[in-house]
Amino acid sequence: MLRMQMSMSQDGYVAGPNQSFDNPLGEGGMQLHQWAFELASWREEHGLEGGDDNPSSAIQARMFEHTGAVIMGRNMFGGGPGPWPEEQWDGWWGDEPPYHVPVFVLTHHPRAPLTLSDTTFHFVTDGPQAALTAAQAAAGDRNVLIGGGAQTARYYLEAGQVDEMILTISPVELGAGERLFDGPDAANASGLVCHETIDAPGVTHLVYRRDV
Repeated sequence: MLRMQMSMSQDGYVAGPNQSFDNPLGEGGMQLHQWAFELASWREEHGLEGGDDNPSSAIQARMFEHTGAVIMGRNMFGGGPGPWPEEQWDGWWGDEPPYHVPVFVLTHHPRAPLTLSDTTFHFVTDGPQAALTAAQAAAGDRNVLIGGGAQTARYYLEAGQVDEMILTISPVELGAGERLFDGPDAANASGLVCHETIDAPGVTHLVYRRDV
């Protein structure tokens, strides 16, 4: 199964304006993920104490449930556009990335695999379909998760290959930035239908699945 989860503002943006090396989610973009930062499960994963346990906890756990591989775009891995910098960039994720499975990064610029803790990043230059084939082989009978960003997710949505999508809607307006969809019917046009609506403190989770 190919799955994805993305947080979105109520005016349809998954990242704010003026994205940069120092502000990869753009102005205001971090607000979209505040629901996860406040969860006890997220805080425990990052060595922090306290936090909440609410309906969002199950959504957070579901992101990596039965996941055997992850696909992400170059922007989500980081390091800026163009050839890789001479000073090695190891991603936004620190020495112990949260994935714990192989990650396939879409890029136009070759690079040797990078292993950090129990996560290995593989850099795929042959396009999204090659990344999906490699991820499915690595995952075996487990799921492949699209980690983002919007352009990468949009490719697989438009190709009709996403089996389940969770959209987390935050009650904030960013006004500009990067959209996942061009219009309100784009999710349904991708063959996905909303099967669940889960209300949680500060957000609403919409669970889309492909009808077969």
